[in-house]
Amino acid sequence: MTLPDLASQILYGRLGWAIVAATVVCALWRGAAPISRSMLATIMAGSLATMALPGNLSPAWYLGLAFQYPSGLLVGCCLLRLTERWNGVRRSQAMPQSLAGVLAVAGLLLYLDALGLLTSGYYYAGFGGVLTPVVAVIAAGACALAIVQGHARGTAAAILGAVVLFSVLRLPSGNLWDALLDPLLFGWALVALLAGALRRTGRRASDRIGSIDVEFDAEPVPGPALQPLAAEHFSSLKEQVGGQ
Repeated sequence: MTLPDLASQILYGRLGWAIVAATVVCALWRGAAPISRSMLATIMAGSLATMALPGNLSPAWYLGLAFQYPSGLLVGCCLLRLTERWNGVRRSQAMPQSLAGVLAVAGLLLYLDALGLLTSGYYYAGFGGVLTPVVAVIAAGACALAIVQGHARGTAAAILGAVVLFSVLRLPSGNLWDALLDPLLFGWALVALLAGALRRTGRRASDRIGSIDVEFDAEPVPGPALQPLAAEHFSSLKEQVGGQ
């Protein structure tokens, strides 16, 4: 088990929490227009300056007490979201449903194991042994292949960056799972899954209402169709009366 250098951890924590905080501020932005690049740069600079304050004057101090360090994947997803904002992209692709599902299942298993409810040693296996390098190599290879083929490049780059950060500097904690998951990222994944489920439910409801409206509009109206038959029947009766 190889742990990261303490100075590297502190520097990473300040920088990582600054990126996460800037992303949260941008997510809470309620302006009518998208955030301009100058405003985004101001938010990022202010976040960096705030997190760089010494000791317990820095919000990173308290965030570290509550959540330790942000995972490399969380920082990567936040960087991806900030990049989208910088390029004027409104719809975020930083947390697709497939990634959210994997993180939700993995987080559930790891947190249950860390609490002692599973007692399978999943979390501690992330510190070393055979499983950690194998998973890191497979994840890095899969992400590199996805980037080359152009499939979900942003998400693949975020995962690859987290794996490389762990493999080279052992950040943030020396545990592979801490590089790929943390409580905030786990909560983000759950919210993304819930939002996706609500969107699908609303879409199915709107499609069902639309199909009912189409069937109602397509139902034939009996009145106009019977008028020619009534006129023909009245004409035949008139001819019979005239003939008599």
